Amino acid sequence: MVAATAFGMASPLAKAQRVSPGITVLLADSTHLVRGRRVGLITNHTGRDERGRSSIDLLHSAPGVKLVALFSPEHGIRGTITGGARISSGLDEKTGVPIYSLYGKTMTPTPDMLKKIDVLLYDIQDVGARAYTYVWTMTLAAEAAKKAGVKFIVLDRPNPIRADIFEGGAIEKRYRSLTGLHDAPVRYGLTPGELASALVRKGAIAADIVVIPMKGYRRSLWWNETGLEWINPSPNIRRVETALLYPGIGFFEATNLSEGRGTDAALEQIGAAWLTDATAIASTMNAKRLPGVRFTAITRRVARGEKFGGQTIPMIKVAITNRDLVSLTKR
Repeated sequence: MVAATAFGMASPLAKAQRVSPGITVLLADSTHLVRGRRVGLITNHTGRDERGRSSIDLLHSAPGVKLVALFSPEHGIRGTITGGARISSGLDEKTGVPIYSLYGKTMTPTPDMLKKIDVLLYDIQDVGARAYTYVWTMTLAAEAAKKAGVKFIVLDRPNPIRADIFEGGAIEKRYRSLTGLHDAPVRYGLTPGELASALVRKGAIAADIVVIPMKGYRRSLWWNETGLEWINPSPNIRRVETALLYPGIGFFEATNLSEGRGTDAALEQIGAAWLTDATAIASTMNAKRLPGVRFTAITRRVARGEKFGGQTIPMIKVAITNRDLVSLTKR
């Protein structure tokens, strides 16, 4: 698929505007949805308002709201756990609210987890790529909530790589998992709330979803144009540029090449101990004049525990020269 609107609408130097995420809007004018209710919250360290205040703390202290359960996705409630590592349940140290893992023995809230909840909220910052697990945790939870008779609300957040550009093909059913659970483009070009709503309309998920929209948001905005602070959504997505490259470079995770994990720029460079012709490959790629990117041959040491861990290996670094032109489909 191609961009829903023309490339180049948003300049990297455009003046940032103040966007208020769904948590702010909920507590400003929609508290009737949670007041007097027992509330569960699926979140992590990215669940914050525009002033940097934790959604956990905001809901815990909100008058008339009883926060009774927290649910943790991949990487944990604080976002510091390595990708793929199983998450344990426990207690939130600050509030004492129990935390149930949705990336451990189960990926879906169980009836027992939901039996004391009236409303289940979802508030996590995503990166706009199908292979990222957070939105699929959202859809599984939405379906579980409907079965349990629990209201499900998405507190919407920006798509950091724009919510108006759709690229990449679909995923075959036999390959679906928590890194691609439903038929969505690789770069799906929607906010989390829009994605959930679209899947409901298509009949892909059986859920009843209420979306609390953002204030001041336009779907053509890049992250730096929202006025919101960047918080790494997971340990290896350390900046917006990484999120933009991830829908493409993420495919190397399933190969015998390193996707840069354990280096200074994870998911921005590819390499292997045997990639002795990295310079020639980089030159060939640059000759293709792919829009918005430039390739450079480098060497990097890889941390132990990753592919080629403990070795210094040849790599090819992908640099973004014009983010509005970067494309997964142009060759």
